[in-house]
Amino acid sequence: MKSLVLKDLYNIVHNVKSMLFILIVWAVGFVPTSGTGGYLVMCTILCSMMTVTTFTFDDMAGWTPYALVMPVTRREIVLAKYAVLAVFCTAGSLFGLLVGGIGGFAMGEYTVGVQAFAELAALALVSWAVAFAMGSVAIPLVYRFGAERARVLLLVSFLIPAALCAAVYGVLWAAGIPLSEEMVMALFCASPLLALAWGAAMYRAACGIFAKTEC
Repeated sequence: MKSLVLKDLYNIVHNVKSMLFILIVWAVGFVPTSGTGGYLVMCTILCSMMTVTTFTFDDMAGWTPYALVMPVTRREIVLAKYAVLAVFCTAGSLFGLLVGGIGGFAMGEYTVGVQAFAELAALALVSWAVAFAMGSVAIPLVYRFGAERARVLLLVSFLIPAALCAAVYGVLWAAGIPLSEEMVMALFCASPLLALAWGAAMYRAACGIFAKTEC
């Protein structure tokens, strides 16, 4: 599976310069208006969407039919896409943390201290979780509708996780459980685990769809 991951990383490397340029331009626009948190989330989501681009490269090269005649299972191919998604989310989160953190300190949004670094780390974890949850939905959509058609449906990959979060908040509010600052911080820190659990469910869905796909 390592070779499958490296294949996608090598294919996407020529987009790195343009992606870095876009993320830096976004930093100039997002950090002053939406704050570091907004930039972190958008930066990580944008990087995670490069996973869909790897499907486009695969289609252009006719990769999938070729891969299936090799000693690689369909489940391994799908799992490699989720591994690539995790790599892209991590790269976007770390870049957003670095650039957004510098911008936040420069604009006075944060002051140097343990609390500021803890808040930034929590925001990075949340941004990773949000992007991974969205990307986890996007992968089954690509297998079902193809890379180009799935781009139109990417809004669904945002709405489903957002609806689940809203439902959890509604249940807590209905149960009379107040969201204290400590509870919010705990949820932020636990968000990657929740995203991984959601990703596992979407992985099974993607495997089911890909198993029925003729290549």
